[in-house]
Amino acid sequence: MKKLLLLLTVLLLAGPAYLLTTGTISVSSLSMLLNVMTGRGVETPQDDVIEQRFILPEGFAINLYAGDLPKARFLRFTDGGDLLVSRPHAGDIVLIHQNPDSPAVAGEQVTLLSGLTRPSGIDLADGWLYVGESNAVGRIRFDAQSGTVTGDYQHIISDLTDDGNHAYKAIRIGPDQKLYLSQGSTCNVCVEQDPRRATMSRFNLDGSAKEIIATGLRNSLGFDWAPWDGALYATDNGRDMLGDDYPPCELNKIEAGNFYGWPYYNGANEPDPDFTDPPAALAKNPIAPVHEFRAHNAPLGMSFVNTQSWPATYDKVALAALHGSWNRSSADGYKVVSLHWENGQIKRRDFLSGFEKDGNIIGRPVDVAQGPDGAIYISDDYAGAIYRVSYGEGQASVVALPGSSKTTFKLQQPDWLTGLNTAQYMAQGKALYGEHNCVSCHDPKTAVGNIALHNVNQRLQYNELIERLSMPTAPMPLFPLDLEDQRAVAVYLLSGEETPK
Repeated sequence: MKKLLLLLTVLLLAGPAYLLTTGTISVSSLSMLLNVMTGRGVETPQDDVIEQRFILPEGFAINLYAGDLPKARFLRFTDGGDLLVSRPHAGDIVLIHQNPDSPAVAGEQVTLLSGLTRPSGIDLADGWLYVGESNAVGRIRFDAQSGTVTGDYQHIISDLTDDGNHAYKAIRIGPDQKLYLSQGSTCNVCVEQDPRRATMSRFNLDGSAKEIIATGLRNSLGFDWAPWDGALYATDNGRDMLGDDYPPCELNKIEAGNFYGWPYYNGANEPDPDFTDPPAALAKNPIAPVHEFRAHNAPLGMSFVNTQSWPATYDKVALAALHGSWNRSSADGYKVVSLHWENGQIKRRDFLSGFEKDGNIIGRPVDVAQGPDGAIYISDDYAGAIYRVSYGEGQASVVALPGSSKTTFKLQQPDWLTGLNTAQYMAQGKALYGEHNCVSCHDPKTAVGNIALHNVNQRLQYNELIERLSMPTAPMPLFPLDLEDQRAVAVYLLSGEETPK
């Protein structure tokens, strides 16, 4: 028996070791690959790390809602305001009670269901809790007010295959009161033996009347319906082993009867080098993604969010969790992005970043859910954490848990700024500020609110301001500034010279 375990261990490590020695992946990527294979993670970040690392748009704040939840994956709020969390590697569903005394911090945690087979997707409908296990979909009676289950847990869809890669099953209850099920592929790239893999299906809520509505979806774990027109959108992970920057991961608009490319096409219907001869029926009309993410960013959970209380730049918006790369020589992804439907296009902006910095990874976001309080809740299966992001609850971009040792905002000098180059950056930044006529919008004597740059050096760090210069939000235009220009403008603005005296 010991020899068999040793052999299995050697086989498990042989693939990652080969990828590392050949330069296909980095040491940080190796950690991510082992996380994918074993569920191994890191400790939940402490308040000071959260404060130092995470970056949000102005006006948003973050705190650790719940920690010590190893392998936390998908989220769903109940009508009673409690939060359900699936944990595939633990085989359970955890319910986190809302905390009436401090809504920003989790209440009591209880294990609602255990002994499940890699449960992932979860949803609620008509007094039932639905669970997508790797080999079945089950349901059990659920009382949202008490947060308890009653009766027997029963499988309504059985005999699902969970061999190979991408065994997790994503489920959602649609606006049409149908159960939607997404099943990932068994492999990186291949022709599936089980026609249900790499597809999205639709069922009645009792599991009957199955129909496959979309094919060619390699691994679509996140999907939701746009509230303004009811269209269904799904994230999808592009294939691996074609280099650092190819192919892109995808956002697809799912319509019944469509083929979305995998394994024969990547991205905007580019033929895959390993599968150049697709069947005639599939070659006729593959559907290209409506938006492309960077290669290997691994978009997982996505949700359309109600942004009525947010700034006007967040109108028609979904948030998507980028789990982050493993098949890359340097780490990429590891953030939550906002997707903006604007004038017929989908534009992507960073929403919550800082999980990865210079190859150091403290978390991997998985799912995004909006709570009844309007705040955004983000699961992290690497750090075993759930974060809460709110708008308008604090002045700084980061807040810590009640009772923590958080201090007031302090501007941190970056490594690239020294006493020797500060004057040069100041002069360059002032010249650029004048060249682009920034004062026309930011005149401290006439402008109001944030547009006047009031106390900007008490609100934003250098990297946050540089990010706004590189990815501005309307009405600010995108100026032709390289990184050195952006640094110079940041140094000038954060010096306080352009703020009211």
